[in-house]
Amino acid sequence: MRAYIRALCCLFILLGANTYGSTLLVLGDSLSAGYGVNQGSGWVALLRNDLGDDHQVINGSISGDTTGGGLDRLPRLLKEYSPDYVLLELGGNDGLRGQPLSLMKGNLQAMIDLVREAGAEPILFGMRLPPNYGRRYSDAFAAVYPQLAEAQKVLLIPFQLEELAVTEGMIQEDGLHPTALAQPSIKEVVREYIQPLMK
Repeated sequence: MRAYIRALCCLFILLGANTYGSTLLVLGDSLSAGYGVNQGSGWVALLRNDLGDDHQVINGSISGDTTGGGLDRLPRLLKEYSPDYVLLELGGNDGLRGQPLSLMKGNLQAMIDLVREAGAEPILFGMRLPPNYGRRYSDAFAAVYPQLAEAQKVLLIPFQLEELAVTEGMIQEDGLHPTALAQPSIKEVVREYIQPLMK
């Protein structure tokens, strides 16, 4: 009887340990936090629904966050959730504030290092700035992501949201944040890269 109880307890432990195939942590800003849309309608929530109960998707995004803020918060999130993958969707607010690109790149590099030290795989979400920020700065900003991804052998999700800016109903009145209608499109872009990775 005791042997049976021990075996049953071991089975429960194993089942509990394998509730999720893998865990994805999304560390981002307003794009991932779903600024201006109802909770549950953002692309991260939609991705969570698509992946189903086999995987866990944690949204660690905060509207207005910068790479510096993400770097400060990342160690706690890594410790709390022990993710298998970390999607770094940060840098847009650094660019909008005109911060030095070397600082942004250094922060992203530091986050990549922290993710790997925690035994997880980093993924970069490429970002771009509106054209009114000047072509020289905007081009240099956009180039940070592929340069970093190539140098560090990190999967890059290229920025593919240009069509949203010119499609009616896809951008909020502030001219920056996607509407609820745009969230499925963003989710599809991310899922194309993320889903094959999820074990």
